[in-house]
This record gives sequence, structure tokens and C-alpha cells, in this order.
Amino acid sequence: MTSSSDLKAVMDRLQTQMATYQELKREVENLESRAAPDVSAEIAELEKQNAKMRYRLNILKRSMDKRGQESSDSGGSVHVKDDSAMVNVISVLETIFAAASQKAFPELSNFPVAVHPASKPQFGDYQFNSALGMAKALSEKGVKKNPREIAVAVVNNVAVKEKSELIESLEIAGPGFVNIRLKSSYVCDLVRDILLLGVRPPKVKRQRVVVDFSSPNIAKEMHVGHLRSTIIGDGISRLCEFVGHDVLRLNHLGDWGTQFGMLITHLQEKFPDFKSKTPEIKDLQTLYKESKLRFDTEDDFKKRAYLAVKSLQSHDPDYILAWEQICEVSRKEFQKIYDLLDIKITDRGESFYQSRMDAVVKLLQDKGLLIEDEGRKVMFAKPESSKVPLTVVKTDGSYTYDTSDMATLKQRIEEEKADRIIYVTDEGQSTHFKTIFSCGEIAEIWDRSKVRVDHATFGVVLGEDGKKFKTRSGDTVRLADLLLEGVRRAEEKLKEKGRDQELTAEELVAARDNVAIGCIKYNDLCHNRCHEYMFSFDK
Repeated sequence: MTSSSDLKAVMDRLQTQMATYQELKREVENLESRAAPDVSAEIAELEKQNAKMRYRLNILKRSMDKRGQESSDSGGSVHVKDDSAMVNVISVLETIFAAASQKAFPELSNFPVAVHPASKPQFGDYQFNSALGMAKALSEKGVKKNPREIAVAVVNNVAVKEKSELIESLEIAGPGFVNIRLKSSYVCDLVRDILLLGVRPPKVKRQRVVVDFSSPNIAKEMHVGHLRSTIIGDGISRLCEFVGHDVLRLNHLGDWGTQFGMLITHLQEKFPDFKSKTPEIKDLQTLYKESKLRFDTEDDFKKRAYLAVKSLQSHDPDYILAWEQICEVSRKEFQKIYDLLDIKITDRGESFYQSRMDAVVKLLQDKGLLIEDEGRKVMFAKPESSKVPLTVVKTDGSYTYDTSDMATLKQRIEEEKADRIIYVTDEGQSTHFKTIFSCGEIAEIWDRSKVRVDHATFGVVLGEDGKKFKTRSGDTVRLADLLLEGVRRAEEKLKEKGRDQELTAEELVAARDNVAIGCIKYNDLCHNRCHEYMFSFDK
């Protein structure tokens, strides 16, 4: 648990605080002697804080004395305690019962034991439930033992040291369950460590973890559909960082493809001076809709848009400049939302993987995995994963979102050296990612025994009418509008409680933003990730 150096550091801090307290107390007493109005209350509060510090110092001193005694008695640290990380009680108990099982039945080498929290208080704190599985494993080796006999043998081989330090009692129940009760003193030690040192991460093997989340499209505004991916992805990243993993947070922006040929062509024709006067993102979204309509209804415009795509792919300077300007406008608007939500993320759009797509297509072609289908080149996943093929190359020879995701998977494994990759998107993309992962495995891009790949899905956000969250006009709710409405309501609540009379203008703004964003994040994370939920400001 707590090391002597940890305890000494905390004691030093507390003694410094006590010295500060004494100095403040003298200053307040001087004020009191000058008949200052509310000093008695201030003195009382300081006395209260001082009492707390003295209490904590006494606990620390007793803990250090106890630690010294333990070291002298055992010649070192206690077996079940770990100074470098928060104690995982289940892991400790599993280690104890694994050793006891091995000692009782040497023929069951490395048999996986299981300890779980007790289902009811009367069964103790935890339960060892592996006797039934051990009976089956022994039977296969020609040893006949019933689970209860096995449980008795395991309990009899639990080391005396462990029993004396953390286990109050072991009770065999039913066909072979072992009810475990922990010593109150052991639990108190764990709670005391949390009180003094805070919550510490468990000990884990450090990994390189890539988390793919948020991922809005360039030239479009972020909408409420991006809320869950952004908040959940950030939460996953924070948890991985907390336990010590090397986390790469990636924003897979939609910044490449036919839509840019449409948009740039439309901009050139409608706003010849757009290179020197870049439109705002609201204008870009309107222009995008206009360009999409023209693309769907005007054959000549469609041809010009495809030519623009080719110019962009061949890195024509004028087209690249237009593309960069559009991307920059979008990124600035996205960053405003990320700043408000306190999100740290690295932009890496589809354009980053363009050169890598050629290599992926060649790899799949060389392995004979691409099938001609009405002019397209497709790849099928394993039947149990998905029956929908990936479209790797379109009839015109261009690549698709599927090609991009295959290149992305390859890059993250080979170049980023990822040990784990987590994609955070809505449930609607489940089939797509099952197909990508299966095809990646078939192509030997991904080896599941070496790299873990997960699709962390989530349900959609619904309005209070139980339908997809939209505005009254039927449009998708802009994420910026939702956040600003939350901020407005938070400010109203703070003013209702008179906080504007107690806080400075800067403090009120900080409180307003913290309350609003905290409530929105909590409201999202408190629901089951895999289920949809109804959004309500009043809640």
C-alpha cells in the first residue's frame, strides 16, 4: 500500500500547511484586536482546518510506525501490499487462491481461478467459485474429487500469512463455493490510503492505444450526432491515460473525396474571389448543399466536379489551395467546440492516408483477394462476420471510404505500432467495422493475437418526442447551438441562486461553462453506452 516515502511527503505537506495556518491565525487575531467584524467566524474555520490536519498527521505517524514494525518483522514489504498502485482486491485474492490451488493439486498447472464479489452480503465479501471447474479438469486426468472436497483442500492450503493479514474467514458453502470475508483492519488500510493519496491507477502493462473518435466532415458543421462520439471517446482516452497507457487521440476527419470536387467547382463558379475571401462555415454548409443538388441534377456540373477531383488528387496548386482554405475554416470552427468541451485531439483526416491506399490495393490485389463485380473491385469478409463486401475500387478507378479504412488500420498497426485500437462510432457503423476487421485479418494486415481492435458503439441521441434529435424545422441540431443553449441555461440557474452577487465576472463565466459542460457530459455518460437516450435540458 502506502510507502514510507509517500507518507513522509504527505506529512511534510501537512506540516507546511500547519505553519501557514499559524501565520494566518496570528494575522486574523491582529484584525480581531482592531474590531474587524467577521474574524471570529474566520478563526473558527481555521481552528476546524487545523484540527483536521492534526488528525491526519496522527494517522500518518501511526501508519509510519506500523510500517516500520512490519519491515522489521518481515524483513521487507508485506506480500499482499503494493506501494506503486492501488490495490486490486480481486487480483490479490486470485493470486492467493491460485497458489493454494497449485499447492493442493499440483497436477492442475496454471489452472485459471476465479474470485467474484459476493452476490449477497450474507455470503461474505467475495466468493471463490473455481472448485467445479477444477473437479472437471481433475476428472479428465483420472482423479475423482467432488467440488466440495476440492474447496476444502484449497482452503486448507491458503497460506497462514494471507489469512492473518487480510482474510477474516473462509466458509465452504453449497457444492463447493468458498465465501471470503475480509478483515476490517485490511479494508480500513485500503480506505485510508485512498483518503491520503487519492485514487491511484491499477498496475497494468503499458500499451500504445489509438482512440479514433469525433470525426466530423470538413465543410459541414458538427451536429448533435457528434456529441456522443466526442464525449465517449474523450472518456475512454482519459481512462487509458490515467492507468499509464500511451494514448494517441485521432480525429479521422472527412477531408477528401468527390464532395470536394463538387464544392470547389461550385465555389469557383459562384464566388470567383473565394480564394481571397473565404466563406464562413455556415456559408460552406449551404454551398455544400447547393453543390450536391447541382451534382445530382446537372450532368455538365458533375463532369466538371469529377475533373476537379482529379486535379485535386494530382495536387494542382490552385485546387490544393482551395481545399486547404476550406479545411482551415472547418478546423477553426471544430476547435471552438473542442475547447468548450475541453477535448484534446489530433486531426488526421482521410487525406493523410491517400498515398497509403495505393499500397493497400496492391497488397489485396497481389494476394488475390479482390473480386471484379460490375466494374468494381470488392473484397468479401468471413461469412460469420459480414455478408456485405467492401468496395475497394470504384468503376472509375477511384477509392472509397472502405479503402481508406483499410489503409487506416494498416497504418495504425504498422507505423503507429498500436497495441490496441478503439473506434468510437454509432451502432449504425457496426456492420462496416465488422467487415473491415474481418478483411484486415484475411489480408494479414491485422493479427488479433498481437493487436486488440474494438468498435465501441453507442446509441443515438433522441429528442423528448422519442425521435432523432432535430430542430422544429426538421434539420439536425447543430452541436454549437446545443452547447450554447446549455451555457445560457446554466447562467440563468447561477443567477437565480445569487451566484452573480458572490462571484466576479470572470468567475461567473468559468462557473457557468463548467456547470453547463459538466452536466452535458454527465448526462451522456450516465446512460448505457450501447443504448439510445432522450436528451432533455431540464433533466
